[in-house]
Amino acid sequence: MKMISVAFVCLGNICRSPMAELIFKKLVEERGLSSSFNISSFGTSDCEEGNSVYPPAKRALDRHNIPGEHIAKQISKRDILNNDYILVMDTNNLFDVLSIAGNSCSEKIFKLRAFTGDNSDIADPWYTLNFEKSYKEIEEGCIKFLEYLLKEKKEAFAYDKRH
Repeated sequence: MKMISVAFVCLGNICRSPMAELIFKKLVEERGLSSSFNISSFGTSDCEEGNSVYPPAKRALDRHNIPGEHIAKQISKRDILNNDYILVMDTNNLFDVLSIAGNSCSEKIFKLRAFTGDNSDIADPWYTLNFEKSYKEIEEGCIKFLEYLLKEKKEAFAYDKRH
């Protein structure tokens, strides 16, 4: 069984999407499922490419004991094609990813909050300065997305159970 590839996407890839990537990696690791996942994150823009996680976002992660580093990169059509799930943070990201994909792959592109039953946007803390609120919404989305996968794709996790 192949790994499940998940990419989180926001605008610049220095706040929300790397927070989601690192939160999700920790959730997966805590459940002993790391061998079943390839987890990454991207921005729809190249405006922050090469930069580390924005310091206030990194501090929010540190407060919640979420380890890891990340360097921003822009998503490409190839990245979209090569991932099983593309989880975006807001409606603008959704439209940008669909545009980059040439309006294909819509079946694998979701707003992260959709898995919580609330399809609202996760506000960009770069502008709101409310990194804790964004962290909580991202964490909730990641937990619910993992619960969805554990229910809907349970056969994909057989490798972890054998190793």
